[in-house]
Amino acid sequence: MSGLLVSTHDLCWMHDPGPGHPESSLRLTAVRDGLQGSSVADGITWIEAPPADRERIEAVHPAYLIDQLRALSDVGGGAIDPDTTVSAESADAAARAAGAGLDLIDRLERGEGDVGWSMVRPPGHHATAGRQMGFCLYNNVAVAARSLADRGERVVIVDIDAHHGNGTQDIFYADPDVLFVSFHQFPWYPFTGRPDEVGEGDGVGSTVNVALPAGATGDVYRRAVDEIVQPVVQRFGPTWLLISTGFDGHRADPLTDLGLTSTDYADLVTALLPLAPAGRRLLFLEGGYDLRALADSAAAVAGAVLSEDIRPEDTSSGGPGDEHVELARQIHVERGADGEYPRID
Repeated sequence: MSGLLVSTHDLCWMHDPGPGHPESSLRLTAVRDGLQGSSVADGITWIEAPPADRERIEAVHPAYLIDQLRALSDVGGGAIDPDTTVSAESADAAARAAGAGLDLIDRLERGEGDVGWSMVRPPGHHATAGRQMGFCLYNNVAVAARSLADRGERVVIVDIDAHHGNGTQDIFYADPDVLFVSFHQFPWYPFTGRPDEVGEGDGVGSTVNVALPAGATGDVYRRAVDEIVQPVVQRFGPTWLLISTGFDGHRADPLTDLGLTSTDYADLVTALLPLAPAGRRLLFLEGGYDLRALADSAAAVAGAVLSEDIRPEDTSSGGPGDEHVELARQIHVERGADGEYPRID
């Protein structure tokens, strides 16, 4: 088996958005238990996530955002918006969450493993450059991608969370060196990610939104990988693959309406991993709010990474969404190959 490095920290359990909040520490416990109870547990090396240096966070987020989070944590916490609340430990937890990916990059480049997984909370993909929202404080995947792109790497981010990664899109919307691909339920929170959102300026064509209807199943996702992701990524030529791995597209999730199973996630990751070579692949935990689905999906994905078939459920099929995949294919594969992208009025 190849090596999987999983990075987390006790502070990630201590971030507390309040009683009854769906983004609770129980999520991380479920994922950890799923990995430790799986048949590939011996192939996982657990890493203690260090805090990100402030300048690495400032490469994505302005200084005032970092200062505001620290000040709010220092007074015991409080609400940023109706969905996003922090506690006394949140600023330190967020720094560890941002640092996990950076440290995993260093470790992968030293040959310590083939794939890294930033198993942290708070999650990150809704955090824009200047706004914390949607349970997210720092955009963890963007901090890692920015660090890589700034030293000349070409980075593809594939976001398979059920919610659109609006923050990641916002940060890289005009950047030709970071390709952002998102699979998400649409229309749904945060109500961004239309198929005609394709990037701007030098980044036109570097944003790919596969906006799917409620009930979309694994066969629809697999078609999109084959017909959209693979040709677009091949044209882009990445040197690193980052996957925002949200498990809230599972059919049991209480916050969304998609139709995936844990085994669909394994198949998705299996199909995505060849987009970059071993040692240049990183996963980032995002959403997912059904604890059993989290545990099963994490185990199935770890199995995919470590070349062992872990299939807690059957794959799903027969749901809607083929026409939505076809629309994205026409935009990015047919017209996009010639630079004929739609203009948003």
